[in-house]
Amino acid sequence: MRLACRVLEGEAVAAGTGLGILVTDDDEVRALNRQFLGIDEATDVLSFPEETDDFVEGMADEPFLGDIAIALPTAERQAAAIGHALDAELAHLLVHGILHLLGYDHVNGGDEELEMRAREEHYLGGAAHLHSGSGS
Repeated sequence: MRLACRVLEGEAVAAGTGLGILVTDDDEVRALNRQFLGIDEATDVLSFPEETDDFVEGMADEPFLGDIAIALPTAERQAAAIGHALDAELAHLLVHGILHLLGYDHVNGGDEELEMRAREEHYLGGAAHLHSGSGS
């Protein structure tokens, strides 16, 4: 939770802005991916900006950034494959998801991807470069 707060503060998100975080299984993330994005496949992390139909209900009168869903079994497999601790992988997926909610992207590569990776490195330190990439 402290990491999420640090990222939100570092990215100048207004204090008190809500963030939904769901850590679940691969099947649930696949179902969310299919339901909300029309993609019938599993992934490690999904980000849903505030304007989408939230799967985690927030308070209507409070600012809300969006929702993040992390597939724990996928995170465990990725951590083992990369050779680092599960908490490091979860931290990476959390930061990655928050940055997507804030408009950062890596899908098209180029400068956008470099900027997003730089922000991940800023918040995660050396662990960010070990990750092969997230499917969000």
